[in-house]
Amino acid sequence: MAAPPSSPAPAEPAPPGEGSGPGGLLVMWGAAFLLLAVALMGGHGKAADSKQAGAASATAHPAGKHLPPSQPTRLLIPKIDVDAPFTALTLGPSGQLQPPPAGNVNLVGWYADGVSPGEAGTSIIAGHVDTTTSAAVFANLDELETGDRFSVERADGNEATFVVDSAETFAKDDFPSSRVYADTPRAEARLITCAGDYDHTAKDYTENLVVFAHLV
Repeated sequence: MAAPPSSPAPAEPAPPGEGSGPGGLLVMWGAAFLLLAVALMGGHGKAADSKQAGAASATAHPAGKHLPPSQPTRLLIPKIDVDAPFTALTLGPSGQLQPPPAGNVNLVGWYADGVSPGEAGTSIIAGHVDTTTSAAVFANLDELETGDRFSVERADGNEATFVVDSAETFAKDDFPSSRVYADTPRAEARLITCAGDYDHTAKDYTENLVVFAHLV
């Protein structure tokens, strides 16, 4: 994921905190996000992995259609009845990515220091699978399959339509950060939420579900 030229590089994230109690608030893709800025901005031996992943992606998927930067306003996933507004996600004081407010179960967030959906590069979109009170916006994200489509309405009036390449689940302690977050020459998106079992001791889910998609 590449930040727009005018945007400052985000600070290196620290390990995220634990969950918010029984019922299972989404903890933003667990420990995986701590490698995001490191892998993409350099340091701690991860830059090479990201560059290799980006080079491989460039070879397999040359640059194609993309849109200019613009704030996303709404995520539409017809197959699972998602019609949700966006909120910007930033890094908190401790360096972890802040999740969308848990009080609104129909809300998704995007990593605002990265590229916007439809822009060339990797856009990160996240949402809760549930909260302490009910199922949330990404409760049925695991139903998406290769070939399914979703779209993002944007502030500039354009609608970015994506097709799903794959939907995969990863253990949080074995999350492929360089693959998920690596910069790409074409416009891609990642939909991310929690998955697996809820660990009441850690107050977190054991896995993350990632939907990989590209702009069409």
